[in-house]
Amino acid sequence: MIRLQEVTMRYRGGAEALSEVSLSVDPGEFTYLTGPSGAGKTTLIKLLAAIERPTRGQVFVLGRNVGRLKRRAVCSPRRRNRIVYQNNLLQEDRSENDNDALTLHISGLGPREVRRRTEAALDSVGLLKSARRFPRLLSQGEQQRLGIARAVVNRPELLVADEPTGNLDPELSREVMKLFRRLVGYGVTALVATHDVGLIESLPARRITLLKGRVDSDTSPS
Repeated sequence: MIRLQEVTMRYRGGAEALSEVSLSVDPGEFTYLTGPSGAGKTTLIKLLAAIERPTRGQVFVLGRNVGRLKRRAVCSPRRRNRIVYQNNLLQEDRSENDNDALTLHISGLGPREVRRRTEAALDSVGLLKSARRFPRLLSQGEQQRLGIARAVVNRPELLVADEPTGNLDPELSREVMKLFRRLVGYGVTALVATHDVGLIESLPARRITLLKGRVDSDTSPS
C-alpha cells in the first residue's frame, strides 16, 4: 500500500529533511507517524502526495511510483487515496453539505447515493445538524472536521492525514481518531501523522517515530 525505499529528501539550500528512510504500511493497517517538530513527518506526507519529489530513493503508493506521477494523478477524486492536512482547503461559496457532495458529484454517483454518503460523513464528525452553513461561518475546529468529512466521504482505499486533530479539543480529537480506525475496519488503510502522545497512548496502534529525518523506532502494541 505504502512503501518507501531508502528515501532521502534534501531541499534547496542543502537542508536534509529525510535521510535514507525505508518503511512500509500494509493494506488495512492503521499506523501513527510521530516525532517532534522538524522530524520529517510533513515532508514524508508531501512525498506520498507527490507534492515533493525525493532526492534519492523510491516512493510507492497503491503500487505506483509516485515520484514519477503528477500530483493530480495521485490525489484526484477519481483515485482511491485522500490526503488530510491540518488546514484543509474548502470551497467558501458552498455549504458544508455541498463541500462534501462536490467530491461525490465529481466521482459520478447519483443524487440519492451522494446524499446518503454526504449525510453519513457529516454525522461522523458531528456536523450533520449544521449541514447548510458555509465554511466562513464555521470555527477553525469545525472547518477541520469538515475537511475530514470531505476526505472520508468517497471511501478511499488509503487515507493519509497530517496533524488532522491539531485544531480540535481532546474529546473531539479522540472521536476523529476513532472514525479513522472505524474506516480501517471497512478496508481503508490509514497513516496519521501526529505529535499528540496522549492521543496515541489512549488509542494505541502501530507507531513509526521519526527523529531528525530518520526512522528512530517502529513499534506495535503488545
